[in-house]
Amino acid sequence: MPRHGDGLVLRGRTWWLDFHHRGERYQVRLGRNISRTTAAELATVERAKTLKGEAGIGRKRKDILFDDAQEEFLKWAEASKKLRTFKNYRWLTSQLMKSFQGMNLSQIHPFLVEKHKQTRIAEGARIAANRELTCLKSIFNRCIEWKRFEGENPAKTVKPTREPKGRLRFLTLDEEKNLLNAAGEPLRTIILTGIYAGLRIQGEALKLKWQDVDLQHGILTVQAAYAKNGETRTIPLNRLLWEALGRLSKGRRSPCEFVFVSSKREPFRSIRTAFTTACQHANLAAVSPHVLRHTFASRLAMAGVDIRTLQELGGWKEIKMVERYAHLSTQHKAEAIGKMAHPTSEDSPTVFTTPKKQSA
Repeated sequence: MPRHGDGLVLRGRTWWLDFHHRGERYQVRLGRNISRTTAAELATVERAKTLKGEAGIGRKRKDILFDDAQEEFLKWAEASKKLRTFKNYRWLTSQLMKSFQGMNLSQIHPFLVEKHKQTRIAEGARIAANRELTCLKSIFNRCIEWKRFEGENPAKTVKPTREPKGRLRFLTLDEEKNLLNAAGEPLRTIILTGIYAGLRIQGEALKLKWQDVDLQHGILTVQAAYAKNGETRTIPLNRLLWEALGRLSKGRRSPCEFVFVSSKREPFRSIRTAFTTACQHANLAAVSPHVLRHTFASRLAMAGVDIRTLQELGGWKEIKMVERYAHLSTQHKAEAIGKMAHPTSEDSPTVFTTPKKQSA
């Protein structure tokens, strides 16, 4: 029998911890052929674990079905994220359900997560596998934060697969000219906003309001509510964009808070169809609205703008998102140096020679 209060019991040569907590009896094996002093020290540790619910024999850890977890996650995303982000999450969770439906979160371990990733890669969805992995990680993090699950996040130990880097497409000056000539208003000014202010067309340019366009001081503001990184940023207007926005402002037939509106005075939901048509008329291939933003960043990099300034002007949250443009600066400089070896007639350098001495 245990002594009063310490819960230590010697059975044969083995010491046990035997105590009651909240109406339940707990028995923990402490060790064989050990002294009572050692058993008492081990008992103190084991009792603390039990009271904290860390030993697995105390308070039951909170758990939740993956089906319920992804539903709660989607409700949160619908209320707090942009519509496009919510739709992406909805598609990603539908793919995750194929592997984890009917399982508790505690049953999902890194091996199963890796298995899901490898299955998706085998299906030819290498990039989607990474997006699904990120989504799964977010589901676990939210459930842990909301106290709906107590445990480790198995997705954080699974490495994403390497993604092939696509070609960085941006517009040349001639391509820009052809595209602008093929576009009517307000599409033309929307294009200029992407090229010369770096706004994300769908999420930022089409949400732009006149109150955020200061033509007097020549600045444009992207509000945090529409910025992808959740931070307000201000971009100086170059003359070409300033003049285009000025013409739109003067041509407004009736007050409207949005800068870019249709003939019905309603803000655009998308410009993809009109943009694709303009690209066809300009004979441009592999050009999407996001290429305008690539053009903005690429030209700044080639002009020698440092990477931190480029990050601030473009509103990138992480510096690694901007590093892909950094090599363009080096390449641009190398091309400039290369012209010295084979100069054209137009850019031939002036050659200075030492004057010959005149004969006496």
